Amino acid sequence: MYIHFTDDAAAFIRQTYYTGTAAGALKLAYDTDGCGCAVNGVAALWLVNNPDEDDQLARSNAFTVFFDPKQAVFFEEELTVDRKPGGPTLVLKSKQQTYNSHMKTIDFRTAAAGSSSVKA
Repeated sequence: MYIHFTDDAAAFIRQTYYTGTAAGALKLAYDTDGCGCAVNGVAALWLVNNPDEDDQLARSNAFTVFFDPKQAVFFEEELTVDRKPGGPTLVLKSKQQTYNSHMKTIDFRTAAAGSSSVKA
């Protein structure tokens, strides 16, 4: 999987979530919390201290990004994260579709995070 971050989206993420000594990595998730069942979900971007044991590394132009290989079926091989003009909203899309036009970015990192896994 390849995830391209536009310049605007990458700058927004760096300025909002990686200021000072903030550490961690990004994870593309198919978030089903509060959606009913496992096939009803939305794409989300999570900030995590470390990837889960089974997570795989996606290729990316801007960040270290992981994903759960069991959730890969919900996404295409090439994705773009862009920033919606005029606000703090990210958009996940591909050449064929928009996955989430108001993608949540959820920070699951703890203050006791170790060394940074993020590629700036």
